[in-house]
Amino acid sequence: MQKRTLLTALALAPLLGACGFRLRGVPSFVFSSLYIQAPRGSLVARELQRNLASASDKLKLMRDPDSPDQAEAIFELISERQERYIVGMNAAGQIRELQLRLFVRFRLKTPNGDEPIAETEIRQHRDVTYNETQALSKEAEEAMLYKDMRTDIVQQLLRRLAAVKSLTP
Repeated sequence: MQKRTLLTALALAPLLGACGFRLRGVPSFVFSSLYIQAPRGSLVARELQRNLASASDKLKLMRDPDSPDQAEAIFELISERQERYIVGMNAAGQIRELQLRLFVRFRLKTPNGDEPIAETEIRQHRDVTYNETQALSKEAEEAMLYKDMRTDIVQQLLRRLAAVKSLTP
């Protein structure tokens, strides 16, 4: 049985390369230093900073709030907003379904005012059922879903930063 599985895996390996599949790999950035300007306590900014620090050894993250102009690029997190929207109710008026939403507005600019990435908004949403008898577990589920949405947004931000080909227009 193991021999058949190994042979099948070996036979399929060339097909993966032929279809264009390859691992994403480490992102490369056109800038060597980046300053992250974000509201105090921003969870997205904290996770982005952690991911950028571990993504590339060549990228230097500037942390001094007095000198953002010393960085080649400035990532400005304009706003981060999360909402809890009621989608469905039962006949008694009790909430049965919610939609959790996370909105992040950002832009990438240079110290001289150029904007390689203009002001952009990324949105994520997740649907979740709700039951009053399970309020504590649903609260924990909501926190987990918001964390998952933040992780998705940070991954999108990393890909967008890596897609910048030049800091000048």
